Amino acid sequence: MPTAPKKSEKATAPKKASAAKAAKAADATPRLRIRVRAYENKILDASVKQIIDTALRYDVEVVGPVPLPTEIKKYTVNRSSFVYKNAREQFEMRVHKRLIDILNPNAKIIEALTNMSLPSGVNIDVKMI
Repeated sequence: MPTAPKKSEKATAPKKASAAKAAKAADATPRLRIRVRAYENKILDASVKQIIDTALRYDVEVVGPVPLPTEIKKYTVNRSSFVYKNAREQFEMRVHKRLIDILNPNAKIIEALTNMSLPSGVNIDVKMI
């Protein structure tokens, strides 16, 4: 026969919610989230190292680089233009990605990152979280 829950069990549920809110408030520190994308992983790693060195020069805390899954786009085309359907070629493009978080950024670090020159073929997305 099922028993009714005790009063003490009901009282613990709101405490869990408030603990989750407190943890979320602690994580509410301002961050710069930088997503770096490139076709070549060597150029990507060199760019990420340059970004991290710039951030460390201004004494900010850096989290990363976190490697994200490589996006692979595959294309299949016919080798000939007309008859030979069985003769095909496959090509692929790989997009390598990294994620960097900069905690408590100041105006100097933001200015330094915007003025930084990176090699061509490297795409950067910067978000303030």
